[in-house]
Amino acid sequence: ACEKGMQWVQALQLCSEMADCRVERNTITYSAAVSACEKGMQWVQALQLFREMADSRVERNMITDGAAMSACEKGMQWVQALQLVSEMALAAWSETP
Repeated sequence: ACEKGMQWVQALQLCSEMADCRVERNTITYSAAVSACEKGMQWVQALQLFREMADSRVERNMITDGAAMSACEKGMQWVQALQLVSEMALAAWSETP
């Protein structure tokens, strides 16, 4: 809901409250929050959540990856976008048997 209404502040607050209450955040939760930040033109927050997913060992998906890339694009953060591509390629390579 926060993603659709471009309410990135509420999405970040919800993620924070979930952590405070020890409610597990999953791929869907993070994807929605990253997407809300992307739509709200908040590339820094989107990338923070994106990296937090990796730190928390939450599996990323195409939605999360696409939203993070789009956030970099909208923020004209080309170096960050290239770094994400590199990270995504490395992650895909390490998952290959």
